[in-house]
Amino acid sequence: MEGLREVEAQESIQYIVVKFGDEQFGIDIKYIDNIVRMQRITRVPKVQSYIKGVINLRGEVIPVVSIRLKMGLEEDVITKTTRIIIIKLDNGEVIGMLVDEVKEVVTLETSQIEKVSYDSKEEKVNYLSGVGKDKGELISLLDMNLVFAEKEKAN
Repeated sequence: MEGLREVEAQESIQYIVVKFGDEQFGIDIKYIDNIVRMQRITRVPKVQSYIKGVINLRGEVIPVVSIRLKMGLEEDVITKTTRIIIIKLDNGEVIGMLVDEVKEVVTLETSQIEKVSYDSKEEKVNYLSGVGKDKGELISLLDMNLVFAEKEKAN
């Protein structure tokens, strides 16, 4: 019976759907620590261009990253829908991620997720674990550990 429960847990995963421009991306909900409104980001000298700076969230200093810049997209435009998603990685590291908008939470069955083929011409493909389909719309699923992998090497 225990083995059966494990299989069921693998069947569906919840993702928070966020937008960068016109594209939708999904972030596995297990990585989401918090979602906060845009706030003042303190710049930090001599860091990669995609690191926007740091924020102070309840006494914890958290680096904030522009996923748009990291994926080779155009610079972030801050609007009233811009949010900072606080991500907690498998290694315990906490990172803020700028997104244009948080849309919804979707539950995807593993059968609704297709693996992506690697394409070196498109930077963003390197950070995807797959593509999900929900209500006829495609959602590129971000692999949080891949997105932030190089950041760790730089430390």
